[in-house]
Amino acid sequence: MNLSKHMVLAGLVSLLVVAHESNAAAQASAPSTQGWQGKAETPHYRGDIFPPWQKGENNDALNKGFLFTIPEVDDLADFHGDIDHPALVLFVGGNYYFAMQPLVQAFEAAYPQYKGKIYYETIPPGLLVKQMQAGGTITSGNMTWTVKPDVYLAGLKKVKALIASGMLTGKPVAYATNDLTIMVPKGNPGHITGLADFDKPGVRLVMPNPAFEGIARQIEASLSKAGGAALTKDVYTTKVADGSTVLTHIHHRQTPLFLMQGLADAGVTWKSEAIFQEQAGHPIENVDIPADQNTTAIYGGALVKNAAHVQAGKDWLKFITSPASLKIFESYGFKPYSK
Repeated sequence: MNLSKHMVLAGLVSLLVVAHESNAAAQASAPSTQGWQGKAETPHYRGDIFPPWQKGENNDALNKGFLFTIPEVDDLADFHGDIDHPALVLFVGGNYYFAMQPLVQAFEAAYPQYKGKIYYETIPPGLLVKQMQAGGTITSGNMTWTVKPDVYLAGLKKVKALIASGMLTGKPVAYATNDLTIMVPKGNPGHITGLADFDKPGVRLVMPNPAFEGIARQIEASLSKAGGAALTKDVYTTKVADGSTVLTHIHHRQTPLFLMQGLADAGVTWKSEAIFQEQAGHPIENVDIPADQNTTAIYGGALVKNAAHVQAGKDWLKFITSPASLKIFESYGFKPYSK
């Protein structure tokens, strides 16, 4: 073999080696599609962004025993208090989980006989109904327990429907209203200016699930006001299909979590939830939705049929419309309900 052939072969080998190394480097740097492959990474977020965010202050139990809460691993953020012999059980739509701690404290100041004896849950209203239909039994992780509510609190329309179905009883009590906002990470890296930006390519959304979160109906109404049926379809159908809209199961917890972890650019929540996140010092901001595109919710409650603690339930429903209660709601951006 002459010298020129040797030089050609050497050049080809060199090119193949370089190509192989470049391909290997590209594969190493590319995101894995095969799972974590045993290579855990240090989280790129502050550990204190995980619930429970109120540091146990919204647990009404007087004797808390051994404290064992591990954020992101072992915590039951939407279940509060002691299930052993409560004097009042509240099923509260999770839209104002953060307000429950000061509300319970104010209630107990007015009705000291209930101090340390209140149990409440704050998962989405539709899921609370599923638990009621299951006889009050619920499983979270490896734990199963049964607790039956005395009062159910959610959107007024939902409360009226459950009264009509026989699950709730008595007259509905309306007490507060709330408006929508766009929640974004601090600094608004997605440059979101309004709902119309939601259908832009590359904008990642985290949105409440219409299957069991009542807020989704209000959001769909606002999307329609901002961009017609096309925008609603893009956000809740097209983007869901391509993965750029993620649907939540507990929107009042997951939306800020996803935003703070860099998994989404925006999500619609109630204004009060964004205010709470900002008050808590979390890296969250919100972009106002104009009044002509916004949708207002009315909150209401009623006694549950065959409630075990009827008088306690009546006391809560009376308290919820009191000046002390409404002052707490107003601190998070709610407005008093007026007919």
